[in-house]
Amino acid sequence: MRVLVVAAPLLGHVFPLMPLALRLREAGREVVVATGGEALRVGESGLRVEDVVPSSVRFGPIAVRIMLAHPLVAKREMRGSGRLDFVSRLFSRVGDAMTGPLREFAEGWRPDVVVHEPLAAAGSALGVPSVVHDVSLFDGLELTAAVGARMKAGVRSPTTVLRTAPPSLAEFPGGERVRFVPYSGDGEVPPWLAEPSGKPRILVSRSTAPGPGSGRMMAAVVRAAERVDAEFVLVRPDRTDGLPGNVRAVGWVPIPRVLPFCDGIVHHGGAGTLLGALAAGVPQLVEPGPGDRTVHADAITRRGAGLKAEPREVTPDLLTRLIEDSRLQRAAGEVRAEIASAPSPAEVAERSESWVN
Repeated sequence: MRVLVVAAPLLGHVFPLMPLALRLREAGREVVVATGGEALRVGESGLRVEDVVPSSVRFGPIAVRIMLAHPLVAKREMRGSGRLDFVSRLFSRVGDAMTGPLREFAEGWRPDVVVHEPLAAAGSALGVPSVVHDVSLFDGLELTAAVGARMKAGVRSPTTVLRTAPPSLAEFPGGERVRFVPYSGDGEVPPWLAEPSGKPRILVSRSTAPGPGSGRMMAAVVRAAERVDAEFVLVRPDRTDGLPGNVRAVGWVPIPRVLPFCDGIVHHGGAGTLLGALAAGVPQLVEPGPGDRTVHADAITRRGAGLKAEPREVTPDLLTRLIEDSRLQRAAGEVRAEIASAPSPAEVAERSESWVN
């Protein structure tokens, strides 16, 4: 059985698919990952990777053109209230560019089924059964339909959808559950970061996707850190000079391997980081922002497993609460157990032949 795994050319979109892709290979399936750009890095996993995204596809210029043509859509998106209007326009254009190369590869390799993340709707335009793999707190079927409706290629309805969102945060009809397993590739972890600290540790990360103001939250945490009895670890900071004594900096590290040794995490609200922290049972402070980030910040706050704040709202008291509030710790632990109760990627991979029967 041949399985083609399709993702948009962004690390945050391909990483969540990798645990299932690797388990499919272990279950004896032939697996190829089709993506592009920075996401081609997943070839380090040993899986075959095909580049199906033309080099001319660049998210920045596409986004600017959409903003200029649809200023009200852009304004809502930047406020985090745009729902699917902007994102469907953006990823439909990327999907149109991917469709030709993807079809050309599929015609030669002849996959039996395609597994794709919701915004890579081109995966459901190849004339073979397709499965949507949720990667956020949004309904993957709704996302795929919204993107597909704007694409030139005919996007078919998927066979099923794999649900990774914890039901207590987001529950949708249909599909089958699969456990969210964090993945961020290989990488070195400094020995001191792979063991408990002498005091509470707060990890501070930022998006893998560039964007305006991406370093503001990290800067706000640094300003408040000196008055918090904790160790702070900045992941890929813009600058490392002049840091307080309780703040350390690292480059790229596989965050899933670090989270078990952390008491809290501050991040931008991306789905992978949010779900990864939940899977580890670590309370989180989320910055609301464009796209899905405000939805994620609101959801984590409603569940009680974390906090939300703009950079200007970050204070020593807020950071102290992140690591000392037992209610946050209890709720985060409950969601961790909820995620662990779902079928593992290995279990789902074993019954993957049902997707084509």
